[in-house]
Formats: sequence, C-alpha cells, structure tokens
Amino acid sequence: MDTLERLKKVFKSVKPNVNTDNITDQTLLMQDLGVDSLSMILLALAIEKEFDFRFDTVEPFKTVGEVVAYIESKTK
Repeated sequence: MDTLERLKKVFKSVKPNVNTDNITDQTLLMQDLGVDSLSMILLALAIEKEFDFRFDTVEPFKTVGEVVAYIESKTK
C-alpha cells in the first residue's frame, strides 16, 4: 500500500464522514476535506502512529500531496 492509500485510511479514521475515494495529491485539506485546527492535530497524531515518526515542526500543509511528500521525506 502506497503512502497516499495509507494516508486515506488515516483520514477515514479521524474524519469518518469524508469520502476518501476522490482524494488526490491536489485535494485541499481545508476547503475540500474540511480539516480545521482540531482535525489537523488529530490527523498529525494518527499520521505519526501509522507511519512511525514524529513531526519536527508544524508545517502549513495546504494539500494532501504536501502531506504525502512530508511523510515520505521522514520515512525513507
């Protein structure tokens, strides 16, 4: 399973009402997925657990692709 597919699984666990079928690298976190500050914290914690790393900094991620790139930079 690639990073994007694993990330979709994380999104679904944190925001069960989100349709993950249409998520792509260009999907906007706030506008398309309704991610707010609380959701971002919950997502960060779930991402850290799923991918076994810790965020160094709070990045202002705008798209799913930016999150995927960050995860891949930390896990490779």
